[in-house]
Amino acid sequence: MKARRRSRLPVSIQKRLLEHFVAGTPARSAAELVGVNRNTATLYYRKLREIIAEQITHEAPVSGEIEVDESYFGEHRKGKRGRGAAGKVAVFGLLKRHGRVHAVMIPNAGHQTLMSIIRKKVQPDSIVYSDPWHAYDKLDVSEFHHERIDHSRHLALGRNHINGIENFWSQAKRHLRRYNGIPRKDFHLFLAECEWRFNIRSPAKLLKILTQGARLPT
Repeated sequence: MKARRRSRLPVSIQKRLLEHFVAGTPARSAAELVGVNRNTATLYYRKLREIIAEQITHEAPVSGEIEVDESYFGEHRKGKRGRGAAGKVAVFGLLKRHGRVHAVMIPNAGHQTLMSIIRKKVQPDSIVYSDPWHAYDKLDVSEFHHERIDHSRHLALGRNHINGIENFWSQAKRHLRRYNGIPRKDFHLFLAECEWRFNIRSPAKLLKILTQGARLPT
């Protein structure tokens, strides 16, 4: 793993920027409040997102009841929405009920792409809930137990639903809406941040973990 250089910013400035990051303050506003150049704050925020992305890559596979779904991120445009929408970033997510979420950019929503991620991130014999998208048909003849819910007919049938992962999509899009467009090459870092925030929730815990990740004194 490539060693990350320590920031040359004074520790006091780094701590203030880190606190603003955890609070969800955009880099432009944080720069003005802390008294640094906007580019300085933007680069430091990027460093924090890189730390987060590196941390979440080491998480172990999940088991139990798992919800899976895809979503599409980007500006609202006329024309087709959802699967196949032009100019959108496709993201696949899986959520362990009463546990953590995992989200990743995908090149397509075909069965090979989705099953590869599921097999990597979900332990065999888990119960996997999905919508009727045909790419999930492979789950019916796999090492997983598969349940599907047709949202055109029902939002939930007892435990058969994907409301948890859809809640994550809503939170992630609400958080990212404050940015006036995110370059595709950087989107994975912002997505990792959304995953991290959803999984940890507590601002105090977020601050503690990120302070340690940035190797700042407590």
